[in-house]
Amino acid sequence: MRLAHTLLLLFVTVTLKVFAQAPEKMSYQAIMRATDNTLVVNSRVSLRVIIHQGTATGTTVYQETQSPTTNASGLVSLEIGTGTIVIGDFSKISWDKGPYFIETQVDVKGGANYDITGVTQMLSVPYALYAKTAGSTSGSANRAVIVSFTSSRNVAVGDINNTIECTASAALTLTTDFTSMVVGETINLEAHNGAVLTVQAASGVTINYNAGGSGKFTSVAGNVRFGFLRKTGANSYIISGQ
Repeated sequence: MRLAHTLLLLFVTVTLKVFAQAPEKMSYQAIMRATDNTLVVNSRVSLRVIIHQGTATGTTVYQETQSPTTNASGLVSLEIGTGTIVIGDFSKISWDKGPYFIETQVDVKGGANYDITGVTQMLSVPYALYAKTAGSTSGSANRAVIVSFTSSRNVAVGDINNTIECTASAALTLTTDFTSMVVGETINLEAHNGAVLTVQAASGVTINYNAGGSGKFTSVAGNVRFGFLRKTGANSYIISGQ
């Protein structure tokens, strides 16, 4: 029987390099399984990534291929934007002209016999990418930055549209009436190398529709746990990637 597969999307997040010559890219991880639900482990697979504009079958603005190798858990890790380009230029995608949809195709045998595994609308990720120009009145690119996070504190203006890099376990508190962050603005979250990043709501603030809610991003040694935070109301936020 021919080996088929399922693809489980774990997370897609954004890393913007501060060097002008480095490409913008999105970190991507997925788990490969055969039809009998067994993991495809320690094997080279082929992935084709297609980004559509407008609808799930809309204009292809970017396409690339990559050949990652699964680990002992069937996990593949790659960075969209650094593969073999077929169509387009990832750094020139106009994220403000969405919506955008990401289609992933895979051949678990490492060849070019791609099967469509699914199409997912990209909701928050493009907004984080677009942060490089958001707020610019001169037309020049304002690059998102990495904010070091090693001790507990309240959310700050400098966190908005940037990436919090947690390298020592600490908590970020979302305070009431944080008007510096407007609805729709975002913060990327990263917990590194065994650190635990806790996001918690102060009194009067909701996280994922729960008053006084919280979430934890627990990393393991030698790896990174990604998350995402978006403001949805005056004192409400949603987080993903827990």
